[in-house]
Amino acid sequence: MIKRVILKHGEEQRILSGHPWIFDNEIQHVLVQKTPGFVEAEPEPGEIVDVEYSRQGKPAYLGRGFANPRSKIAVRIYSSSKEGADKGFFKRRIREALERRSAAGFRPEKESARLVFAEADRLPGLIVDCYTGWDAGVLRTAAGENGNPGALRFEDAETLLGPPASWLTVQFLSYGMDMRRDMVLQALDETLKFQGGIAGIIEKSAPVRELEGLPLQDALIRGTFPAAGIIVFENGYPFRVDLFSGQKTGTYLDQRDNHRLTSERARLSAALKSTPKNRGGHETAFHAETEKQSFRILDLFSYHGAFAIHALRGAGEGAEALAVDSSAEALETARLNARLNGLETQLETRKGDVFDILTSLERDKEKFDMIILDPPAFAKTKSALEGALRGYKEINLKALRLLKPGGILVTCSCSQALDEFRFREIIASAASDSGRRLRLLDFRYQAQDHPILLGYGESLYLKCGIFRAD
Repeated sequence: MIKRVILKHGEEQRILSGHPWIFDNEIQHVLVQKTPGFVEAEPEPGEIVDVEYSRQGKPAYLGRGFANPRSKIAVRIYSSSKEGADKGFFKRRIREALERRSAAGFRPEKESARLVFAEADRLPGLIVDCYTGWDAGVLRTAAGENGNPGALRFEDAETLLGPPASWLTVQFLSYGMDMRRDMVLQALDETLKFQGGIAGIIEKSAPVRELEGLPLQDALIRGTFPAAGIIVFENGYPFRVDLFSGQKTGTYLDQRDNHRLTSERARLSAALKSTPKNRGGHETAFHAETEKQSFRILDLFSYHGAFAIHALRGAGEGAEALAVDSSAEALETARLNARLNGLETQLETRKGDVFDILTSLERDKEKFDMIILDPPAFAKTKSALEGALRGYKEINLKALRLLKPGGILVTCSCSQALDEFRFREIIASAASDSGRRLRLLDFRYQAQDHPILLGYGESLYLKCGIFRAD
């Protein structure tokens, strides 16, 4: 018998607006039917429950969800109707998620993408990412033996090794989803039919599992994964990824569109910079030559160098980038990615604390044409927000002091607790304190394979502003 979760008066409004979470302090009663009526009960972790509220003195239905009395999120609603959660349900929801991505232009058999984004795809607590590519060791050897010059292309890899394979990373981040993992994996097996096949499935943990009363675990649960990692292509550019040691589920798929826009802005800015200045209509080759200066890029919190490499590919020959990160391993991968893209001589890396390096660069009077800020989430909770605001302002302020007139600032926040309005306020305040004026060129969010669900604010977490500085 399915238990009934009855909300306190007035707590239904957020749920009626589309939010899928019921918090433990919003529940009035949990009831189960016993002859001759209903009695109080506590659901088991992962149990399916029906959520109701009182409307004009009568029960009104809100939806069906997975309960977890061990978590502050006591119920995660997965349906507005009374449908079960069997293998057929998971196959149907996964197909719907794939159809949405196909309609948005994603082709997971060609390029890596997020296939399932938890509550935003009505599968609460389930993340599925698909990484499409080739064994990095095998592909690099094959490309080297064939004397492949310059940047590696998708078509080159396909010619050398045939269709790419796919590797899945899965995250079971809610108790209800974790206890149904076998059904989920079967549904994925029966739904995903890529040409190169599913070579392996890796489970990745996240701290939220501990809040659900679940252990942390990272493991290869199906198939194999190459010891050298894999090479995937993003916006046509090759990158090496390790699904075990990589951040998030391997790399930052959510930044795909922002990487591409950064590449385009670097192309436009570099072209403008290389245009000879008009001196009364009598430009000479000498004058044109003296105007040529390298287009300089600074990529802070660079991780594997995706922003820097996209900017270098956009800016073209002669551009140079400095990638800064605190991880020596990440910077080693960034250098490898530069080689894969034919940019080995154009990318310099520097290990250290970003704030300290920014201070050092300012002291040395360094200047850059494009600065990219993609820090980790300074505020993972609302309680940490005030300290995070100071951190975001400081890095933007320091970066603006290093930006040349007419330079491009690409600045990001992946802190869900920091909303877009306050993020823009921080950037404006940093610009004011640095004596600069910024013009907004573009403002974007996460890529569309990480859908934003209205009414569920937690699904919008990534903000990316692109500005031109006076």
